[in-house]
Amino acid sequence: MEYGYKHSKKIVNRLARIEGHVRSVKEMVAEGRDCSEILTQLAAVHQAIENTTKAFLKEHMEHCVTKAIREGKEEEALAELEVAIDRFLR
Repeated sequence: MEYGYKHSKKIVNRLARIEGHVRSVKEMVAEGRDCSEILTQLAAVHQAIENTTKAFLKEHMEHCVTKAIREGKEEEALAELEVAIDRFLR
């Protein structure tokens, strides 16, 4: 599939925030901070990753799948979408 996503900048920004958040959690662990605080922050990271994954899955459907359908590659596109959804729902 060809790349050139409509919302690349937003997704990259989300990933950068997640990266910073994970770094902060790592520092919290190294400093011996309270476990409940760390778990709260890990839950926030987990949710941010899920939300980013959903946003990218939507981008995949809007960009890659629709492009493949226009090019007559429906079966290939749907198979790839199914794999992507299976990975997300694990």
